[in-house]
Amino acid sequence: MEREDNIKRLIQTLGEDDEHIRVQASDLLEEIGEPAVESLIGALEDENKNIRRYSARALGEIGDERAIKPLINNLRDDNKWVRRETSGALSKMGDTAVEPLVELLNDPEWRVRGGAAWALGKIGNKKAVEPLINSMQDESGFVRSGAAWALGNIGGEEVIDPLKNALNDKSSYVRKVAEKFLENMD
Repeated sequence: MEREDNIKRLIQTLGEDDEHIRVQASDLLEEIGEPAVESLIGALEDENKNIRRYSARALGEIGDERAIKPLINNLRDDNKWVRRETSGALSKMGDTAVEPLVELLNDPEWRVRGGAAWALGKIGNKKAVEPLINSMQDESGFVRSGAAWALGNIGGEEVIDPLKNALNDKSSYVRKVAEKFLENMD
């Protein structure tokens, strides 16, 4: 019971104004590990954006697979910092998160598709290459840049042509991402 109370107090501390305090609380929750997972999953729905953000961060560091589905849902958060932290947390889940993230590449919301692409790039699993190549045709520049970055990060012969095609993308950022990876592949 005492540990549960401490976990709840630490989660509330994630909402503090001082970032150093939030980071320390997140680190302590990470050290607690598995016993904190259920409370952290619940905190992903807190009204305080910092509690949602740092709960996602701690869940990513803990790496418990039970957090994948709630984190996937968290990619729809209204706050971009929560979404970024969530994408990073999912990328730390490794191969077990690849399939649910690939499914998100078809989500109606461009922010969700983009967050999934960036997370897949950090994971680096070859199973994501074909869906990411398809995402290079997305209407959103954010999604296309995430897909280009992901393909460049994963690497391999099959990503060269899609990255070369991206050199003609209407978004200068997509072109720059593709160019950077193509230069490094030479």
